[in-house]
Amino acid sequence: MKISHHFDDATLMAYSAGTLPQGMALLVACHLHWCPHCRDRMHATDAVGGALLEQLQPATLQADAFDQLLARLDEPEQATPAAQQPDETAANPDLPMPLAQLLDKPLDELAWKRIGYGVKQLDLHLEGPGAARLLRISPGVSVPHHTHGGNELTLILKGSYNDELGRFRQGDVADLDGEVSHQPLVDTDEECICLIATDAPLKFSGLMGRLVQPFIGL
Repeated sequence: MKISHHFDDATLMAYSAGTLPQGMALLVACHLHWCPHCRDRMHATDAVGGALLEQLQPATLQADAFDQLLARLDEPEQATPAAQQPDETAANPDLPMPLAQLLDKPLDELAWKRIGYGVKQLDLHLEGPGAARLLRISPGVSVPHHTHGGNELTLILKGSYNDELGRFRQGDVADLDGEVSHQPLVDTDEECICLIATDAPLKFSGLMGRLVQPFIGL
């Protein structure tokens, strides 16, 4: 897999600090699963965060902090679920592991919802601000021209598209903000499946996009 488009430094810093919405954090984890370049950058970001923590002044503890700790040690131990391990029999072995663990069915068996000609979506219903969705776009179909009310992250899971920023293939991420205006177009005879996470609704430029936006939820 040849990955050409990566995250901004600010996105990796926010992921390292744990401040990203759940959907965006999922998307970053999926890209990191595939991309050794961004994993190396992530290690550097974590090191910076650790150095900054060492410079913070120690917090003052409550007088009974030690007694509270001892009391918690006496509490019954709760069983934790076994961690899921990579499995060749998983429903979606070709997806990055964080997403494959979230989905309980193969992609073709998911409850896709048609939102326009040649476009289907699946809302992942994650907690927190913004939204995370899978988009499934047919060959030759484009998403309406739009900009963003906030930030938008897109990870290509299958196929490819091109827009004003270049060509995006499997593993590539588009890390966009409100300054970017674009219209992705699926540019091969293979459908394009993307994971998209936003922290605010899109802003469609054309009349048709604005008319259908309340019905498609983007």
